Amino acid sequence: MPLNLTVDPTAPTAPYEQVRAQIAERARSGDLPVGHRLPTVRGLAGELGLAVNTVAKAYRALEEDGVIETRGRHGTFVAAAGDAAAREAAAAAQAYAGRVRRLGLDRAAALAAVRDALDAAYGRED
Repeated sequence: MPLNLTVDPTAPTAPYEQVRAQIAERARSGDLPVGHRLPTVRGLAGELGLAVNTVAKAYRALEEDGVIETRGRHGTFVAAAGDAAAREAAAAAQAYAGRVRRLGLDRAAALAAVRDALDAAYGRED
């Protein structure tokens, strides 16, 4: 199954981030199923016309996020990303809650800070 990724060199988003985001989204949606073998770094770089280091950076970020896993010489595969992402989000939320409580913020102020951060990351909901 080809990945069919696209990279827009004129976009404000760095090419490695475009690759990372597309693979992450396709893994989360199930379009790339758990266990799907991804192309090698060199193979994908050649397919997309990118530098090997650009694709390697995207793969490293995906591996850090738990979206993919490298199994040595056997290759790189889509991991159970939903579980890893949910665990990491829960851990981040726990750390945030503990930190704002130590800072003395009340619940309303802590939630307002989260809403502002989410609006900045995802765009404002009206």
